[in-house]
Amino acid sequence: MQFVRWFLGRLILLFDFIFTPRSKKRAAEQQQKLDAMTANLKLYQFKACPFCVKVRRAAKREGLKLETRDAKNDEQYRQELLEQGGKVKVPCLRIEEQGKVTWLYESNDIVAYLEKLEKAA
Repeated sequence: MQFVRWFLGRLILLFDFIFTPRSKKRAAEQQQKLDAMTANLKLYQFKACPFCVKVRRAAKREGLKLETRDAKNDEQYRQELLEQGGKVKVPCLRIEEQGKVTWLYESNDIVAYLEKLEKAA
């Protein structure tokens, strides 16, 4: 079973690499505004998780720069996710706004949040 999961994970990463979406083109000042809006966003993820891939692809499509944190292979990020977010579940978007931290867990909710961000810029 472990081999099957490993193999499927590699397949997901291969297809993600081959079919990477293109980022939206926008004016430099609009892109800078978006970059500032996403500066305090951190995406906790597992590299081969299909739901994490979905979120990363949505961010790429919208041209958003997100810091990704590998909660599977980095014990520090895994602990942050557990202690501050409350559970080790990915994808999880850490949103820091005006000193307040919010943890958003569901991939559909994260994608909707990122799309709303892009429209606000």
